[in-house]
Amino acid sequence: MKTILTLLITCITFVSFSQTTLKGKIIDEQKNPIIGANVFLKGTYDGTISDENGDFSFETKATGSQILQLSFLSYETSKIEITIENYKPKTYILKDDLNTLDAVVVSAGTFKAGDNSKVTALKPLDIVTTAGSAGNIIGALQTLPGTQTVGESGRLFVRGGESNETQTYIDGIRVAQPYGATANNVPTRGRFSPFLFDGITFSTGGYSAEYGNALSSVLLMNTIDEPLQNETDISIMTVGAGLGKTKKWENSSLTFNTSYINLAPYQAIIPQNFDWNKPVEAFSGESIFRTKIKKGLLKVYAAFDKTNFDINQEDVNFEDKIRVDVTNNNFYLNSSFVGYIAENTKLQTGLSYGYSQNKIDIANDKVGNNERSLHYKLKFTQFLTNRIKLNFGGDYFHTNFDESFQANQANSFFSGYDNNLGAMFAESEIFFSKKLAMNVGLRGSNASIVGDFVIEPRISMAYKIADNNQVSLAYGTFNQTPNQSYLKYTSNLNYENTSHYILNYMYNKDKRMFRAEAYYKDYNDLVKYSTSTAQFNSNYTNSGYGFAKGIDLFWRDNKSIKNLDYWVSYSIIDSKRDYKNYETSVTPSFIAKHNFSLVTKYWVDKLKSQISGTYSYNSGRPYDNPNSVKFMNEKTKSYHNLSFSWAYLLSQQKILFVSVSNALGTNNVFGYNYANSPDANGQFKSQAITQPASRFIFVGFFWTISDNKKTNNLDNL
Repeated sequence: MKTILTLLITCITFVSFSQTTLKGKIIDEQKNPIIGANVFLKGTYDGTISDENGDFSFETKATGSQILQLSFLSYETSKIEITIENYKPKTYILKDDLNTLDAVVVSAGTFKAGDNSKVTALKPLDIVTTAGSAGNIIGALQTLPGTQTVGESGRLFVRGGESNETQTYIDGIRVAQPYGATANNVPTRGRFSPFLFDGITFSTGGYSAEYGNALSSVLLMNTIDEPLQNETDISIMTVGAGLGKTKKWENSSLTFNTSYINLAPYQAIIPQNFDWNKPVEAFSGESIFRTKIKKGLLKVYAAFDKTNFDINQEDVNFEDKIRVDVTNNNFYLNSSFVGYIAENTKLQTGLSYGYSQNKIDIANDKVGNNERSLHYKLKFTQFLTNRIKLNFGGDYFHTNFDESFQANQANSFFSGYDNNLGAMFAESEIFFSKKLAMNVGLRGSNASIVGDFVIEPRISMAYKIADNNQVSLAYGTFNQTPNQSYLKYTSNLNYENTSHYILNYMYNKDKRMFRAEAYYKDYNDLVKYSTSTAQFNSNYTNSGYGFAKGIDLFWRDNKSIKNLDYWVSYSIIDSKRDYKNYETSVTPSFIAKHNFSLVTKYWVDKLKSQISGTYSYNSGRPYDNPNSVKFMNEKTKSYHNLSFSWAYLLSQQKILFVSVSNALGTNNVFGYNYANSPDANGQFKSQAITQPASRFIFVGFFWTISDNKKTNNLDNL
């Protein structure tokens, strides 16, 4: 019995001596103790939590090399390799987890829209629920600060830049022809339906080194990764009809929509300011196929449209109207893949092809042109640490453009160009803490038509000055090949370039957001020509220059008043350019000094309705009156537009939608055309550039058929 008792005591003593006590302390980067942190040896049940002083202590039977893991909510998990026999107590510092919502974000010059965005200024559905936008992505973006409402164009003009200074991308791949067919002073629309997109980033300047060949802005649109269910959408409208279908399988899905638009019945009822022989008729369709491939997602997106119209346009230089007959065919194909090729390495690659064909008859003169564009992109993202991310890759762009002009009973004149542009980029995203972050990038590109290699540095920083408050800074240089209307006549031009300087303040808390941004842009090497318009015999140079500076303000609130969501935008801009055929440095004709927008959306439970209103104001824009001594010394009257929309839920999946744009019928004037020569009294006659109609009235019925029998298009109206 004594022997057994001795053996038992020996075993207990051995076990007690075989355990090791691990002690330590856990603090944050400000040296404050972290209470309740989880501490354990990975692969064992041995561990504990830290006390009110951040101290921990636990015993373990483990020996040799082990992994001590420390974790706590909103902090990075720390894994430390230790040797049990040599372990000594120490203090461990847990760093802030930079993926939390309260981490700083670099926001200078950028509006993001998407459920995964830490700072969401606009949701994707805002693009189409804005009264007056008529489902046009560009129309909704024109309610944001930094944009100009150029009613005779319909395109996106940003911070003193023309519309061609903004590039559009879908899933990271460029769209060469983002706008529909048009004629002189007839507004166009964006080509793409907003219903297929769930993420939109609109940069008003200072954008990433990943993108180039744009002096002012980039518009990034991401298609839906995975639809929620099978769905059919039917629309019947005063201007046409549409059909959409989504089919979902286990690892893939297919969505398509098609529409037919014919404005003839509508314009037969509603008077127009334009004289149409045949109003706009368009047939279009879009489709996207998605499939999961291991750790990635492949998307194939295709869109086409065919548009034609025939219009008689007044010309102050002729007694009779000029007949313009336009037919446009457009096709766009985009394939992209995003996925992980290693644990910390992500691959993004894609290819796009765009084709646009125009056939135009102008008073028996015939113009025909074709544009073919190709973009290939390869991008890698390397997560070096939880705080440092490196993006690098390259682009290849090819553009082929040809045009023929045949005057009535005369010989044809041909023009065009080919351009191959290669680019490389690298950009690091560095988070020093939750309060301080920085992006540093470099882009290099070479365009064959210019024959020059340029390097563009980009840098942006953000600092969180207090809870929900931060400031950002951005600087970058940007180069762009000259406009197509110049390159088709000459290849003896260099890049146009600009530098952006941006200071941004942002407050974001509890469904309220305020942004204030000041910027300065310095333009150099802008194209000038010697004739009244850009022609084949013009003398072209890069001697132009200019600047743009201003302040943009944005406030959004969908918290203060129940069921009400609204935002207010205001911009003031001072910009001058000496380019094109300008006599001196003046404010360009597309710029209004003051721009204001108020957008409201209110849900009325009793009426089962969403009621929306938008008011837009722009101060007068400059124009040149040859009857005046000074160049570009006149201004139009101010622009006003008040629009309303009403979406009524007939049943859970059926909606009646009514909208009225420019409800007050304001006679907005965008400028004046003047005669080429004076009359007998020595005066140049003028002709006002006005809107197509006093107001636009739209009525539509939208019916959704889905698996859950609840989904409707209310969020998309």
